[in-house]
Amino acid sequence: MKSLLAKLNLPNEVQSIIQNSKKVVVAKNREELLELSYGSTENDEFHVSYDVKGKGSVQEVTVNRCKNGAVVNYLEDYMRRRDPDCLIVSDELGTDKPKFKDFYKADFEPLRQETFDWLKEQELIVLPFMSGGKEYGYESLLIAPLNAAFFACAVADIQGYISVDEIPEGFSPKAIVYLAPPFRHTHFGGKQVVVHNRSMELHEVFSYNLYPGPSAKKGIYGVLLNIGEREGWTTVHASTVRVITPYDNELVILHEGASGGGKSEMTEDIHRELDGRIVLGTNTLTGEKNYIDIVDTCEVQPVTDDMALCHPKMQNESKKLVVQDAEQGWFLRLDNIKKYGSSPKYESIIVQPSEKLLFFNLDGVSNATCLPWEHTLDSNGKPCPNPRVILPRKMVQGIVSEPVEVDVRSFGVRVPPCTKEQPSYGIIGLFHILPPAIAWLWRLVAPRGYNNPSITSTQGMTSEGVGSYWPFATGKKVTQANLLLNQITSSTHTRYVLIPNQHIGAYEVGFMPEWIAREYIARRGSAKFKQEHLTEARCKLLGYCHNTLKLDGHYIRRAFLQPEMQSEVGLEGYDKGAEILTDFFKKELAQYNTEDLNPLGKQIIDCFMRDGSLEEYCDILPMRF
Repeated sequence: MKSLLAKLNLPNEVQSIIQNSKKVVVAKNREELLELSYGSTENDEFHVSYDVKGKGSVQEVTVNRCKNGAVVNYLEDYMRRRDPDCLIVSDELGTDKPKFKDFYKADFEPLRQETFDWLKEQELIVLPFMSGGKEYGYESLLIAPLNAAFFACAVADIQGYISVDEIPEGFSPKAIVYLAPPFRHTHFGGKQVVVHNRSMELHEVFSYNLYPGPSAKKGIYGVLLNIGEREGWTTVHASTVRVITPYDNELVILHEGASGGGKSEMTEDIHRELDGRIVLGTNTLTGEKNYIDIVDTCEVQPVTDDMALCHPKMQNESKKLVVQDAEQGWFLRLDNIKKYGSSPKYESIIVQPSEKLLFFNLDGVSNATCLPWEHTLDSNGKPCPNPRVILPRKMVQGIVSEPVEVDVRSFGVRVPPCTKEQPSYGIIGLFHILPPAIAWLWRLVAPRGYNNPSITSTQGMTSEGVGSYWPFATGKKVTQANLLLNQITSSTHTRYVLIPNQHIGAYEVGFMPEWIAREYIARRGSAKFKQEHLTEARCKLLGYCHNTLKLDGHYIRRAFLQPEMQSEVGLEGYDKGAEILTDFFKKELAQYNTEDLNPLGKQIIDCFMRDGSLEEYCDILPMRF
């Protein structure tokens, strides 16, 4: 341990934790890290428990040893998905997030010291890693109780593992994650809480829960956003794919959106029925299915799954946004795999992986194979909507590791069904072409969307905020709004589209719109969208929609392009839905209209507030059709 400390350049408080704890383990390799997750080599089932004052021993997690990996299950439904309001800021740097002293009417420093004292009493696992990847990332460290080794394994798989032998001399963490699960019970009423304590030298993340989403993944996202704020860049919440058509044309699509907005799905092949047919949509009132035939689909080469690093050192003279994956492993949600054959590509990797994986919220039976369609049941008897696997990038076939230039930026939105009897914001057609100015507005508001499986439940339509990554950010909204606008104005050759998922009007469509849009856009390549084939959407927030769309010799029904054409929706249902959407945007955008906003951004928001025309938006920021 002395040799390790000699390599690490740590604050005195952190050195004291390591020197005074009962035992410190630094895993030699990933296999040892996974083995530690079971507690011992003899265990097929391991219970992660903690002594909680006033409650005795409280079990949080069960870890099962399965043939294809470790399966982690939380005893509480609430702990099986991320609480969207768990982030608290404890420092005095600029922020729009809840501050610890205001929310809890107390200073954080005593709790910070209490956390350190608790860690000193534990057997610990220490994990060095890089936030943002080895090439452009930042040195970081996890300190966690040893019995939560599965959590350390999650960090290693998502962020990138550094073995003991690879730790460079003078390793100086810019971020440290401290894991202290029982504090959720003793100090926070059982709630997930992640406290960010920033300084100019170090970003501390105090994780007071065992679900890795808010800390091991999104907590590190917050670290990158904080660093980017200071350096003038941002990390976008997006998946990215390089699409190769049957004629060997290539196109790069970056797909943004709130959790559940279809980012992981963009990297998947188009889903088919067992007989090979493709269901475009199912009428929610009649049950009628609409099919489309596509014989030769595009090859999809994944680039990023959830976090796209846009570091300034990557950018070039192409006038397109250049991105690279900020992660080494993907926290894939498996709720769309409901039966064998739903996603053959991922099922094959998961069931017979080249190395054992880490699963969450799946029905894992010790010494059996964990199957991706067997989801853990919540207490209501229904399958947990947030089953996960951490998939190392190296296991994904055709993965692209180098930076790529983005041709098209799409934005995904989960929408409910819309009918004239029950109007909603489910009025988005198969896909819309957006002026850059309106694309920026969508990124400021980022509707969280309908029936979101990734987070604890919310009521009504809510916003995930700037770039859809605001729940993970620690700074100020207007700063991120300006960074996103600068990103758009400096990427004039990148085009923008909007894609719904779950529903188009009265039709249930799942994630089919983005797969169909991907096929169509890729086949067009760099060709312009002809303006005579487009029409202005009745709702200006939706930019332009297609009058006709032909794919692989088949026309898409106009009812899927313009939902007001559906008899179940009509102009009445559409216009009420448009009013719901517009009013929501007006409420959300008002907060950005401050003196700190870029004047160009103020001009765009003013145009929206006075119901400006699409032509006016294009005058503010020119549009490439």
